[in-house]
Amino acid sequence: MENLRLALVQTDLAWQAAAHNRELLTQLIRPLKGLADLIVLPEMFTSAFVTGSGALAEEHPGPTLVWMQQQAQELQAAITGSAAVTENGQRFNRLYFVTPDGVARYYDKRHLFRMLDEHKRYGAGQSKLLVEWQGWRILPLVCYDLRFPELYRQLQAHLLLVPSAFTHTTGQAHWEVLLRARAIENLAFVAAAAQGGLHDNGRRTWGHSMLIDPWGQVLSVQPEGAAVVLAALDPGQLKERRSQLPALNQRGEPAAGSPPFKDVC
Repeated sequence: MENLRLALVQTDLAWQAAAHNRELLTQLIRPLKGLADLIVLPEMFTSAFVTGSGALAEEHPGPTLVWMQQQAQELQAAITGSAAVTENGQRFNRLYFVTPDGVARYYDKRHLFRMLDEHKRYGAGQSKLLVEWQGWRILPLVCYDLRFPELYRQLQAHLLLVPSAFTHTTGQAHWEVLLRARAIENLAFVAAAAQGGLHDNGRRTWGHSMLIDPWGQVLSVQPEGAAVVLAALDPGQLKERRSQLPALNQRGEPAAGSPPFKDVC
């Protein structure tokens, strides 16, 4: 493993204006050629977080996936983020992970945000995605998935990705705490690219795109506004922390002399 050059992209997205948002993002990421190995976009980066009856979704494969393939090839970097798509008559909040060779893998958001009726408009994903990129084991999940730590513990990834659109209320209260907790529990880097701003339906998103190290320390944060956060992730830091605190190898082991664990009804 070598250093992984990471770019987190934050922007105030236009409401259900996919072409406009893709162009906006093109301008933001174009200068990253030669500077980033992995570019992380927010959740639903073509539309803002739309869950109502008029929510737009494009067929899979569609223009957003084509755009991501073009950007990955041009910038010679992997690019990831989620968009609303339909496949076989079912709508999904789908994260794509696209590499410069044009290969696209995807993960459909598993935990849908019921407080805004996301579950009424989208189908829940049934599987996880673990990506090997530049020697790093990368686990991408989406926004509300962040509140379900069991999704993260089984695969022991080096880097956890959390493209998001947290509300201003829950973001202010829980965003940093949850991200740091996932980093500490998994002794992994956590990279969260987020939507920000006030949208046409009155929903305000929190922003605060953030990078956290395996010790739970915040390395970078972009509170508000359109910006790109750049960082180089050091695998030596990952190895050091996992050696210093080998908790990942000790799950389920009772202390010496203690009785075995029992289920409590």
